[in-house]
Amino acid sequence: MDSIPVVDFDLYKLGVNNVNDEALQKLGEEIRAAFTGVGFVYLKNTGIDDDEVTRTMAISRDFFLLPEEKKLPFSRGSYPEVNHGWVCMEKESLNPRRPGDLKEAFNVTSLSADLKWPTEGVEEFRTVQEGFYVRCTELCLRVLRVMALGLGLESDVFVKAHKLIGSEENGSTLRSLYYPSVKTEDVKQDQIRCGEHSDYGSISLVFQSNQGGLQVRGRNGQFISAPYIPGTVLINIADLMQRWTSDVFVSAVHRVLLPPSGDSSVRQSLVFFVQPDDNAIITCCDGSNKYPPVKSVDYLLGRFKETYDSKQNS
Repeated sequence: MDSIPVVDFDLYKLGVNNVNDEALQKLGEEIRAAFTGVGFVYLKNTGIDDDEVTRTMAISRDFFLLPEEKKLPFSRGSYPEVNHGWVCMEKESLNPRRPGDLKEAFNVTSLSADLKWPTEGVEEFRTVQEGFYVRCTELCLRVLRVMALGLGLESDVFVKAHKLIGSEENGSTLRSLYYPSVKTEDVKQDQIRCGEHSDYGSISLVFQSNQGGLQVRGRNGQFISAPYIPGTVLINIADLMQRWTSDVFVSAVHRVLLPPSGDSSVRQSLVFFVQPDDNAIITCCDGSNKYPPVKSVDYLLGRFKETYDSKQNS
């Protein structure tokens, strides 16, 4: 397969209810075929439009362009929620064998009223981020329901393990990602914008700007481009879903390459990482023992340790 399939989600887009089971079943089969082919699928007509994405990217960029001293008080690690907050350049190595990734991030992991948020110069930051988080939550639950039907399972088998998204008992995270201009002379050997990795949870929803670089590794081991397609969200399988489905759905490795020499463009993306509730025990839904049971939060924290421990001194 040399491209990622596009599936029309119009019949179950946000705001549409009372869809008949037969239509949902057919949609589930389309999505299953896409995921078993490459592990990624573009969904169009989801109900989340490009204006919502553009607005969220714009306020995110305003934050990333603030002086570092304005961002530091909101750093990841300064919140009770382990993954909430700002991540500076080169702090993460999603492929620990490479130097730190050439990106910044801001993670939203909780909608708790008690959290501190940036306000100076980005007055609408919290409102916009939380609003987009809620929209992504609504969409991911619909996708999870359709995925279950495509596997011949009860429609709520995945959804019921994601009841606490937005609370402190669920690790689902909206990440605003900012890849600044790259100066070739400053790049370390083997450094790229985001190292090869698979995602940790159930599925991920990816909204990207029109600057390229995202690549996905197919079942044949070859990387293919995952370009920006207007009006779509790119969805991929993550590690816990692979375990859950006994490898029917496979968590695809992906990366973000450096721009071509002389290209000074900035890349942005918004990624909603969908994680089962912290105390959810993920077991193979076919009843097999292909993977041992694992608690959602334990798997997530283990992967964070791999990502950040390699950059202890960054």
